[in-house]
Amino acid sequence: MSASEELKLLFATDGSHGSAAAEAHACVLAKSLGASLTVMSVMEFPPGMDPDYAVNRLYLDDLMKEVTTKLVDLKARAVALGVSVESSLATGIPSEEVLAVARTRGADVIVVGTRGKTGLEHILLGSTAERIIRMAPCPVLTVPVKKQSVDGGPNTAESSATLKRILVAVDFSDCSLDALEYGALIAQRSNASLKLLHVLEPVSYGLDFTLPRTAQRESSKRAVMKRLSDLVSALGSAGLDSDSLISGGLPADSILEAARAQSVDMIVIGTHGRRGLSHALFGSVAESVIRRSSCPVLTVRNAKLPSSHRRVLSGQSMPINV
Repeated sequence: MSASEELKLLFATDGSHGSAAAEAHACVLAKSLGASLTVMSVMEFPPGMDPDYAVNRLYLDDLMKEVTTKLVDLKARAVALGVSVESSLATGIPSEEVLAVARTRGADVIVVGTRGKTGLEHILLGSTAERIIRMAPCPVLTVPVKKQSVDGGPNTAESSATLKRILVAVDFSDCSLDALEYGALIAQRSNASLKLLHVLEPVSYGLDFTLPRTAQRESSKRAVMKRLSDLVSALGSAGLDSDSLISGGLPADSILEAARAQSVDMIVIGTHGRRGLSHALFGSVAESVIRRSSCPVLTVRNAKLPSSHRRVLSGQSMPINV
């Protein structure tokens, strides 16, 4: 792969112990993909406050020293792992600054933790990670904090960061197939296996058990199995190890259960909407998966694939009426 085709990862961190797991996964993903890594921190400074005011300036100077030290240490750890890394420091609103750097540097993936210094998952996800996911020009990898990283630091989290098994949620929509294509790209470069999951929702299949309805459900299930088989065959033709799974139930619950049962290292899920995640979708599926997952979740809204990547899937987009 030429240098011009090198993938670019952007890892946004607050330098806390809670970000150690995200750091470990960012480094593992960068190394697996042969990607460069930009590590950035944002010194949060509310708009409207005068940075030249003496007290504010003292605060910013002290914060800059602290953040710079953490960035230098993080950079050294990444370099020791064989990752090409540079750092960036910004002042402002975290989500806005991260998105600005992602666009300016042409990031292919943004990596963020879902819990920071406060430990308040709801607040962080709602104010920072969620906005990044909604507006990002590329896929976003959200990494939950690991309990052992709170006491063990980055090295402890590093030992648990692997990328061998990837679960991709597939409903045959364009966005889910884009997510699968991106999952295939990661699997190709990291030698990971792919597990394709399709969820048969109870609401879609009804609760009546009349023969006509039962026949329709069985016909739809056979169609799903055929589509999954075609996808697995296409992935196999590209040299990828993959298989499929059909589950019944609520999408988020089924995705999380499959991830636990299969002991996957990453969940990949597509997101709808030209302007980002609609509130309904984010609230009902993607957000629930991100909040409750014990492994990293890659949300793909804009599948920014390198020009050298040969698409594994073609002509596969065709919804199944169920």
